[in-house]
Amino acid sequence: MTWTDALAKSEEETSWERAWCSMRDIGEPDESELSVTAPKTWAAGTPGVVHALQYALGQTSPKRTALTLLNLNQTKGIDCPGCAWPEPAPGERHLNEYCENGAKHISDEATSRRVTAEFFQQHSVDELSRKSDYWLNQQGRLTEPMVLREGADHYEPIGWDEALELLAHELRALDHPDEALFYTSGRLANEPAFLLQLFARAFGTNNLPDCSNMCHESSGSALNETLGIGKGSVTLDDLYNADLVFVVGQNPGTNHPRMLSALEETKRRGGSVVAVNPLPEAGLMRFKNPQKARGVIGRGTAIADQFLQIRPGGDLALFQALNLMLIEAEDKEPGTVLDREFIDAHTTGYEAFAEHLRATTSWDEVLEATGLSQDEIEQVHARVLESRGVIVCWAMGLTQHKHGVPTIREVVNFLLLRGNVGRPGAGVCPVRGHSNVQGDRTMGIWERMPQSFLDRLGDEFRFTAPTAHGLDSVDSIRAMLDGRAKVFLGVAGNFVRATPDSDVTERAMRNCRLTAHISTKLNRSHTVCGRTALILPTLGRSDRDVQAGGEQFMTVEDSMSEVHATRGRLAPASARLLSEVSIISRLARKVLGSAPEIPWEDFEADYGLVRDRISRVVEGFEDFDERVRRPGGFRLPNPVNDKVFRTPSGKAVFSVNDFTMLRAPKGHLILQTLRSHDQWNTVPYAMDDRYRGIKGGRRVVLVNSADLADLDIPDGGLVDLVGVWSDGSERRADAFRVVAYPTPPGSAAAYYPETNVLVPLDSVADISNTPTSKSVIVRLERRQTSAS
Repeated sequence: MTWTDALAKSEEETSWERAWCSMRDIGEPDESELSVTAPKTWAAGTPGVVHALQYALGQTSPKRTALTLLNLNQTKGIDCPGCAWPEPAPGERHLNEYCENGAKHISDEATSRRVTAEFFQQHSVDELSRKSDYWLNQQGRLTEPMVLREGADHYEPIGWDEALELLAHELRALDHPDEALFYTSGRLANEPAFLLQLFARAFGTNNLPDCSNMCHESSGSALNETLGIGKGSVTLDDLYNADLVFVVGQNPGTNHPRMLSALEETKRRGGSVVAVNPLPEAGLMRFKNPQKARGVIGRGTAIADQFLQIRPGGDLALFQALNLMLIEAEDKEPGTVLDREFIDAHTTGYEAFAEHLRATTSWDEVLEATGLSQDEIEQVHARVLESRGVIVCWAMGLTQHKHGVPTIREVVNFLLLRGNVGRPGAGVCPVRGHSNVQGDRTMGIWERMPQSFLDRLGDEFRFTAPTAHGLDSVDSIRAMLDGRAKVFLGVAGNFVRATPDSDVTERAMRNCRLTAHISTKLNRSHTVCGRTALILPTLGRSDRDVQAGGEQFMTVEDSMSEVHATRGRLAPASARLLSEVSIISRLARKVLGSAPEIPWEDFEADYGLVRDRISRVVEGFEDFDERVRRPGGFRLPNPVNDKVFRTPSGKAVFSVNDFTMLRAPKGHLILQTLRSHDQWNTVPYAMDDRYRGIKGGRRVVLVNSADLADLDIPDGGLVDLVGVWSDGSERRADAFRVVAYPTPPGSAAAYYPETNVLVPLDSVADISNTPTSKSVIVRLERRQTSAS
């Protein structure tokens, strides 16, 4: 037995440990205390360690902090419930294999604070609905099932059997299974994700919206169309050994900080990095790795060799320009620039693509759309010509635009031109922002799973899975609003705050007969209720999970298709918690009975039996239970890396993408929504954004100082953000403090979820239906009260 095993077995909290983090009152933040300093020019280092420990020790005891952090991202430990960045191979991991935000995220879950029945007696739902996201999260872990009965204003305790029977009754009473919605976030592990989609399809619906609908759906749409698989193709070794890495539309220093360690290794081995982003991000300027001496006492590593401060939405124009330059360079020196052997053998559509670029690409339009100079783009072109292996990494800065899918298709064109797909040190790298969002999709959490998956699922469990496509997240909101969906079950996540058009989403949720949330902590979605509402508290990833078959583990899939185990180490937050596997299995038994004949009780007792079934349904998971028990797990095969493309032609597809540019009317700006540094998805851990120099407030809007002068708005002024749309509609977010900031001229930035209200439900990306949260046209209206 290791010392961590011994510590885990003795992890019954004493009263002083439970009170450790309750010594100070958790009040609502006062945004009048906002202060602004210059943005940072480097990330992590000793301050990152200090801030992580401060947050951890503010949530729980030193003993629980040590137990949690020393097991985080280790081969027999807890997979970080934060981002999906992969871990190094076993034997190559640091003792502290986590980042500042990962430490905050797991400490937030491991908190000693508790939300009890007494808490709900003290606070009505109306009162809770007026609390901030920060305050709600800081109350701690949910401890027992609660029900809000029709007409009541307080949640009250309910037994597990009664709660699940209430939910089952509402599901059985529906006129059609498609009146139910089963939503998940990326926190859900593979085993419960597989069971949830199995239950939904055995019930008779493909209504399986998930958080990927709102973030990387554009990536999946574009990659499936062009490469035949909606996943990235690279490994950490590929990234380390690439000659050139593009980091486009993402902020690794905040959203997936361990990526900076990988880019540091790329630089150490001689590779270069080009950062393409509207905002200068500290981590991409310089990274001080706190696990290395030069990151503590030295200058660290300069990450980006070139920074392109692109106008929001200008990435399509940039890659079209680069692609045309490569084609023209090949014209001048045939056989020296493009990989004609690869193009001829493994792709289709090149001639139409090249002809389109030659005929339509205008330097004037490119420079206007990107906000860059021709010299900057030519410098990048020169770097590409010098590089054999090129990787493009991206995140929501590309996906959350109306033209997000064409942009990513153009990225694929860029890589195909020089054969940078299907070989070492090259490929596509969509960086997922939540720990198992990719795994959930692999397990079948998608409203449009291919027929081959549905057939295997039906054959394995002896039923006919529904074939009609279900509803994604945006269409689910429409269905609730129209009364076509009547029961909403959310498994992990915070649907109300993750979705666009906040007022419309809340109205839709309140239109349901019943809303139920399987959750670890209190959030805004628990206060936006159907006529009846349930809170079903579950184990967190850090909690030990003991079932009839003994102690269990679960599995996750990271951004690079590595599948590995995760094992909770802490005593559960309450004896009244059930695992997600247990909740789904028990609910399924109540709803479905014995038709079809699925061994739900066995699945609840032994998750290895779930993995055995996954191995027979999900491609690439053969001998799943055995292989995942090996240290580090295993990597799923990607046919792209064998130059096998599951497209109709059997080849990678060059696509033709029309130039497009978002133009703001005079006196308006293009707003992008983003996270603060002290935030994970919809949950702020503090009211600060350390790297951007913002402290003590979240209702801020970052605007270029030249734009402020043109608009006659002072730095520090108070404004309302008014979103304006082509149909003439407007949406308003009140009382934002203006901060002069180096945004591209004509653009602005503000934090979500506070600005989700500005994004109309109907403003979505073509093809993927992803909300356009990175391209919101706004005007700033000065308020009567000015800054003091």
